[in-house]
Amino acid sequence: MKITGRPRINPQANDVLVYLITNRLGFHESGRLSPISRELQLAAIEIASRSGCQLIQIREKDLEAGELIRFTREAIGLARPHGARVLVNDRLDVALASGADGVHLRQTSLSPSATRRGAMRAGRAGLLIGVSTHTLMEAQLAESEGADFIVCGPVEATRSGRSDGPLKLPLELTELAAICERITIPVIALGGLNPANFQNALGAGAAGIAGISIFQQMMTLEKTVARLQAGRRLR
Repeated sequence: MKITGRPRINPQANDVLVYLITNRLGFHESGRLSPISRELQLAAIEIASRSGCQLIQIREKDLEAGELIRFTREAIGLARPHGARVLVNDRLDVALASGADGVHLRQTSLSPSATRRGAMRAGRAGLLIGVSTHTLMEAQLAESEGADFIVCGPVEATRSGRSDGPLKLPLELTELAAICERITIPVIALGGLNPANFQNALGAGAAGIAGISIFQQMMTLEKTVARLQAGRRLR
């Protein structure tokens, strides 16, 4: 049953939602994590938020709950003053304990409806819920169960996990367009997107752009966010 009566993401016609997905492995040096990795990650969150990024996902699959809560709270302290909303990947418990704005669900996570019920029991009925999807059927199910938005992809061919991981085949742009046409909640495109090709996803009807590697160049991060947000005007 679809759960209604809560705030949704409602971008204006020309707005492009920018969704930074971040984990500390993207900020390692010489293949090894170090204390500076954490500081660089937090700096990227602050720069992206200040530059107009609206959504930030903390995607740390291997951190224990206490450390993940502490890190999420630091990220919130940097992002929220600029109007950005912070979501925690997969961990409703951490999202609630840290005071995050939302949670992002995988296909193997709790369902959106179960997540909403858990949030309501904790007094957080308005918790933002995003869901990763790959097909029209998954997108329709996420919407029917009360997701606020979906992330859909990969739009371009990309690697799974490591840069040498298995190649993930992309959606056809016609498939993405069909999902965007049939789904009333925002569809954010993900996978293999960069400043040279992201407009293809917007042209197919996506409401925004999500990514990891596209945001990892600190020197150009501010310009990247600005270019993504201006995407509809540049076409």
